[in-house]
Amino acid sequence: MAASVVISIPDGEGVLSLKKENKFKFSHLPIISFLREKKKIQFSLPPIVSFLREKKSKHDLRKLIHSFKVGTALVLVSLLYLLDPLFGHVGENAMWAIMTVVVIFEFFAGATLSKGLNRGIGTILGGGLGCLAAALAEQVGGIGNAIVVGTSVFIFAAAATYARLIPRIKKRYDYGALIFILTFNLVVVSGIRAEKVIVLARERLSTIAMGFVICIFISLLVFPIWASDELHDSMASKFEDLARALEGCLEEYFGFINEKENQQPSTANFTSCKSILNSKAKDESLANFAKWEPWHGKFGLSYPWGKYLQIGEHLREIAATILSLKGSLQSPRQPPTTMRETFKEPCEAVGSLLAPTLRELGESVLKMRRCHAEDSILPKLKSMRVELNSVMSPSKLGPIENGGFAVATFVFMLMEMVEKVEELAKEVEELGKLADFRTQLALICPSNQ
Repeated sequence: MAASVVISIPDGEGVLSLKKENKFKFSHLPIISFLREKKKIQFSLPPIVSFLREKKSKHDLRKLIHSFKVGTALVLVSLLYLLDPLFGHVGENAMWAIMTVVVIFEFFAGATLSKGLNRGIGTILGGGLGCLAAALAEQVGGIGNAIVVGTSVFIFAAAATYARLIPRIKKRYDYGALIFILTFNLVVVSGIRAEKVIVLARERLSTIAMGFVICIFISLLVFPIWASDELHDSMASKFEDLARALEGCLEEYFGFINEKENQQPSTANFTSCKSILNSKAKDESLANFAKWEPWHGKFGLSYPWGKYLQIGEHLREIAATILSLKGSLQSPRQPPTTMRETFKEPCEAVGSLLAPTLRELGESVLKMRRCHAEDSILPKLKSMRVELNSVMSPSKLGPIENGGFAVATFVFMLMEMVEKVEELAKEVEELGKLADFRTQLALICPSNQ
C-alpha cells in the first residue's frame, strides 16, 4: 500500500488523507457526526415531510383540480378538430368551441355558468339582430346598404355600451353585453358580402354551444368548486379573526400577559383585520357567482346571499374599529399604569364578552344554526354598554394632561364596538330566519364571567 500522511484536526474529529499520488480524499462522516453532537445540524426527514404537507392546503388542491379540469375540457373540445367525422360536420368553426372553453372556464362553477350563459345570450341576440340588419341592408341595396349597416352598428353598439355602464347590469351581464356588441358587428359587417350569413351564424352558434356544454358538464359534475361554499366559509372565519384581534389588542393595552409572553409575537392579528377591510370586492364577486349556481348541498335557489354582503359590511366596520384601537396602542401619549388599572376591570369584562360573542355568531353562520340574539346576546351587550357609560365620568378620567383623553378615546372605541356587535348580532339572527337555519334546543351563549 502507498504510504500516507495523516493530518489531525485540532478538536480530534475528522481525518484528511493526502496520498503521494497527489490524490486528495476527504471523509465527511466524522464531520457530520461532530455537527450532530454539537446540535448544529439536524438531519431529520419527517419534519420536512410534515412541513410540505402543511403547505399543501385545501386551496392548493382545488387549484390543482381546476387545472386538470381545464386541460380535460380542452382535450375533449379538440376532438372536433382531431376526429374526421366531427370535423366534417363543424369544419373550421371548431375554433369557436375551443375559444369558448378557454374564455368561459373559470375557477368557480358559478363563474363558469355566469360567463357561459352571458356568452350564449349575447351571441344569440347579437347574431339574430345582426342577421336582421344584414337582411334589411341587402334588401335596400346600393349605397343604402352601407348606410343601413353603419346606422344599425352605431345604434346597437351605443345602446349596449350605455347598458354596460348601469351598475346592476354591469355587475351580472357585463360580459354578455360585450359579446353582443362583438357578435352583432361581426355578423352585420360580414353580411355585406356573405350570402349565407344565417347559415354561418347557425354553425358558429352550434360550435359555441358545444364548448359551453363541455365546460358546464365538467365544471358542475366533476369535483365542482362552489363560490357559495367559499363565501360561506370565508365569512364565518372572519368572526374568529376579529375575536382573536380584539383579545390580543386588550392584552397589549392592559398588560394581561407576563414578561415572558411579552417576548413572543403578539396575539393581536392586525393583518387579518386589514384583509377583512379589503375583502369587499371579493365578497361581492363571490356573491354574484353564488347567485348563478344551481341548488346544491345546503344552499337553495333563493338563498339570501345579499345578507352575507350586509354582514360583511358590519365585520369591516368592526375591523376598522380594532385598527383604531391599534392606533391607541402605538400612540406616544400613553396614560400611566395606575390609570390603566382603574379601567382594567370593565374593559376586561368587555373583551371577555365581545370575543366569545363573535365566536358564537361565527359558529352560528358556519354550522347554519339559528342564533336567538334578541333573547340571549343583546341584553348582555346593552348592560355592558351602560357600564362603560358610567366609566366615562370626568371624575374617573382625570385631567387631560395625565392621560385622561387617551383613556377616554380607548373606552369610547370599545363602546362603539359594542354597538357594532349588537347590529351584527341582529343581522346574523335575520340571516338565520331568511336562510331557514335549523333551531337548536339549547344555545350556549357567551358569559361575562
